[in-house]
Amino acid sequence: MGEMSNQGLQPGGMGIDLSQFFEVFFEEAYENLASYESLLLDTNLDGPDDEALNAIFRAAHSIKGGSATFGFVDVAELTHELETLLDLARKGELQLSTEMIDCLLASGDALRAQLKRHQDGGTGEPTPIAHLISDLRRHATGQRRSAPDNHASAATPSVTPSRQILKDGERSITIRLGPMPAGFDVQNLLNLFDEIPGMGKATFAPIDDPTSEEFRDLNVVTASTNGELIDLFTFYIDRDKITIMETPLGANPATNSTPVDLGFGLFEELPIATKESAATNIEASTGQSSPAPLVATPAKMEKPAAAAESTTLRVSVEKIDQLINLVGELVITQAMLAQKALALDPNQHNGVVAGLTDLERNTRDLQDSVMGIRMIPMSFVFNRFPRMLRDLAAKLGKKVELKTSGEATELDKGLIEKITDPLTHLVRNSVDHGIESLADRAAAGKTAHGTITLSARHQGGSIVIEVRDDGRGLNRQRILQKAAEKGIPVSDQMSDQEVWQLIFAPGFSTADVVTDVSGRGVGMDVVKRNITSLGGTVELDSSPGQGTRVSVRLPLTLAIMDGMSVGVGGEVYILPLASVVETFQADQSKLKSLADQGKVVQVRDEYLPVRNLAAIFDVPTTRAQSDRAIMVIVEAEGRRSALIVDELIGQHQVVVKNLEANYRKVDGIAGATILGDGRVGLILDIGFLVT
Repeated sequence: MGEMSNQGLQPGGMGIDLSQFFEVFFEEAYENLASYESLLLDTNLDGPDDEALNAIFRAAHSIKGGSATFGFVDVAELTHELETLLDLARKGELQLSTEMIDCLLASGDALRAQLKRHQDGGTGEPTPIAHLISDLRRHATGQRRSAPDNHASAATPSVTPSRQILKDGERSITIRLGPMPAGFDVQNLLNLFDEIPGMGKATFAPIDDPTSEEFRDLNVVTASTNGELIDLFTFYIDRDKITIMETPLGANPATNSTPVDLGFGLFEELPIATKESAATNIEASTGQSSPAPLVATPAKMEKPAAAAESTTLRVSVEKIDQLINLVGELVITQAMLAQKALALDPNQHNGVVAGLTDLERNTRDLQDSVMGIRMIPMSFVFNRFPRMLRDLAAKLGKKVELKTSGEATELDKGLIEKITDPLTHLVRNSVDHGIESLADRAAAGKTAHGTITLSARHQGGSIVIEVRDDGRGLNRQRILQKAAEKGIPVSDQMSDQEVWQLIFAPGFSTADVVTDVSGRGVGMDVVKRNITSLGGTVELDSSPGQGTRVSVRLPLTLAIMDGMSVGVGGEVYILPLASVVETFQADQSKLKSLADQGKVVQVRDEYLPVRNLAAIFDVPTTRAQSDRAIMVIVEAEGRRSALIVDELIGQHQVVVKNLEANYRKVDGIAGATILGDGRVGLILDIGFLVT
């Protein structure tokens, strides 16, 4: 049977289009895959944790249940094989091995690709899974261990003797449906067994009373669990109208069956029997008559504990962005009102002034709360590296351990998405160039396992992310040699920091051999450019034989920032407050002219280059020449400059607007904002001004 259409699953008589549940299913499936992969990577092969193995199984089981419901046959087929192998492992009947973990991880990759294809409407080539299914079956049918004693009771269903095992783990059951709603077509449920591979076979049981259509029984032969069957059926009929009864072979399901406690957990494998049904099963095995089948009613459902109830709400990113945009407009409106209020007499308009003060405070609180909605913990980024390091270390023949700290540190979602690729490149570089081979580490007296540490922390109004390794460190002479070969001016008098900065030059690489990991001279310059474009900086430090540390500093968000307004002529410019070091008035005696290099100003024991904003942006200024010039020292990428301005206006929050999207890119300008008086203020690119 071919794949079922995403739009085709509409239960007859009920008018439900299952496509409305796609978004929730895919989100939950990706979350389950992330948990599945993380738990596999943490699995101790010598003594796997039972709870972890159960959680891995449940993750695959949940994906299988949902994919079968929506008709994603390829996903259901692969997860079915995963379930088989994982079930044996969690029961202690199979010993996990590195090869088996590799197969399970590769299957997870295939599942992610399959889900992405279905999410995109089924376009593109299907993901090949035949080799994975073959490997999974080979592992599952390999030499099995005897189940430990603590699993014996679970493996032997002592309280359910009426359950008969057919070929390939199948069982015969009866499913009673009813009382059925008016217009309900039971054929829809029967069709599921023809449309979904592996579901089994189902036929209608004879009707005892032809005049009654309140109840219908299905005779089913299946390997699916009760939970899977219930999850499928509840898209068509309410749970309280479903009763599953175990059926001995050759018995009349209408008169000799055992009701089963269904449970009500979505996509969870459920226990087959309760104390009451166990007693009934024992009666059935002794030949005594059993009570009439019980229909699961709402009264039997136990309400989940309050602590288990969901405390989160899924909201689309578009809605969050719209909310942030509206808050930004509110901030602008509040600034305009505050500007107008300056002309009011506080004594005559005391109520208005007090109200505007409250509005300013509430606007800031609202802004902080809304911005917090977009904040995502760094664990979202860090969690993708254990798998990457495992594969990369195996490819390079190295042993690498990953340590993380500060995973709970939060960063704006937009920045999270843009920082992932640069961090990935830095981590790959650490494994390839930083961590030595096993032989080199042994010769240096180091442990066989190299260590890469990822950390994140808040520092002022920024977040600092560090990538550290305990490898060989940077080779100063090697870098100078490669730089000279590329025509980059260097000298032996350069400081270590100046030498380290050379690796950010375009096309720079110290690798002797080009591999699929690195060595093409593409990357570090892109890393720095991407981080700089986010308003961030990158610093590098290294000690020979001890390792390397790369520090990335980023603003917490790109939507709203604290800024300092300065006046130049008739224009107002915004300096990001995080880049402002200090302001002062400089005597003309402190200014020195350098041949062909402009002016510098002496600040304590340091000389800083001077940048005149009026000259840079060609702004007419009426500032009279005086003995004292107003200067603002700014810093970016480890460099400082002194900017000459006409006046300091003040500090306030500004809503950042993208200038490129609304006009075009302008050198020295990072964005724009709307001022309190309605004018447009340009936000300066400090990185451009200090170079």
